[in-house]
Amino acid sequence: MSLEDHAEELASDLGVDKEEVTRDLENLVNYSVPMDEAKQSLRRKYGDGGSGGDGTPSSKAINEVSTDDSNVTVTAVVLTSGRRSIQYNGEQHVIREGELADETGKISYTAWDGFSGELQPGQTVRLGNAGVREWDGQPELNLGDSTNPEVVDETLDIDYEVGGRAALQDLAPGDRGITVEVQVLECEQKVIDGRDGETTILSGVLGDESGRLPFTDWEPHDEIEEGASVRLEETFVREFRGAPSVNVSEFSTVTALDRTVEVAESAPRMSIREAVESGGLFDVELAGNVIEVRDGSGLIERCPECGRVIQNGQCRSHGAVDGEDDLRTKAILDDGTDTVTAVLDDELTARVYGGDLDDAREHARDEMDKEVVAERISDRIVGREYVVRGSLSVDEYGANLTASTFAEADDDPATRARTLLQEADT
Repeated sequence: MSLEDHAEELASDLGVDKEEVTRDLENLVNYSVPMDEAKQSLRRKYGDGGSGGDGTPSSKAINEVSTDDSNVTVTAVVLTSGRRSIQYNGEQHVIREGELADETGKISYTAWDGFSGELQPGQTVRLGNAGVREWDGQPELNLGDSTNPEVVDETLDIDYEVGGRAALQDLAPGDRGITVEVQVLECEQKVIDGRDGETTILSGVLGDESGRLPFTDWEPHDEIEEGASVRLEETFVREFRGAPSVNVSEFSTVTALDRTVEVAESAPRMSIREAVESGGLFDVELAGNVIEVRDGSGLIERCPECGRVIQNGQCRSHGAVDGEDDLRTKAILDDGTDTVTAVLDDELTARVYGGDLDDAREHARDEMDKEVVAERISDRIVGREYVVRGSLSVDEYGANLTASTFAEADDDPATRARTLLQEADT
């Protein structure tokens, strides 16, 4: 049954205009609402089980809006407003998204093609007949051509900053319409297979006084280059390997700054438990004892096509290949609160092993056993305490820290023990 057939059936049942129902139904389905749920939502909207006896959506404070609502009316201040291009049914659509707030809380919104309002940050608006859907377990306002926007002369006492200005450490996946002032620490141009074929993008690392995050510029801006300090407006944040990532689009404004944005030299130090519970961090420092060197460490072989570690000459993606030698260490770090696997690249592994790749090959040949390389690494680091800095990802396979630095700890163990005990008590 096609979308048009569903819309015709609904319009007939409810006695309303088919074109309007079709637009509303298409908007909901476009936003990944299942068809049955979308149809039920429209039945409530057009009077078959709506909030009021006449089908008119009730006015609610933001903290009262729930995923059980189908349509509501809210009065709120626009905190942020950002644009994004999406593809639907082979066509490009530009949506506007951000956050609204009133005295009781804040809520995210998405405004579709047919929405007639502008939603400028700082405006107080009344949104009549705003749809509600669930997004990431929370209610979100869904604004379309059936939503009635009105700018009102009303002052709301809100607890949130207008305009989306944020420090990198405060960003979270799902943030939209964000403005940051940052220094470009790393930047490289890449060609990827995009939805319209080969696409050139920029990717790298941004920094400010609060921390560092990765970024992607989908419409390369000349102002974004390594070492530059820039203001990025109308950006959005996605999750990348468990951590927030800043996304710059064709709608973003990039302005070169006439000052240098200072960047924090150190990463935040956390207990392993605290870091793992965060779900992922781009730049963090952990300290603990190495209790084991895992299998897959030492002298390994990688696929020449994709770089994955291979076993017995077999790559899981490319089958039988002639592997290329490499060095890697997977060390389990334990601080008494939790454990994490610290993954050391070839350079860091060479330091703890005490030799480069050629030395490791010669060592393995002499002993006629590749495992001797991992055994030497284990002898040198197991039982010792290290401070590791890097990018943490957490998934169903566990917590892994891709290390950028790996150094033996030189602070006082007694002091750290007291700190860990205090954390355990809380």
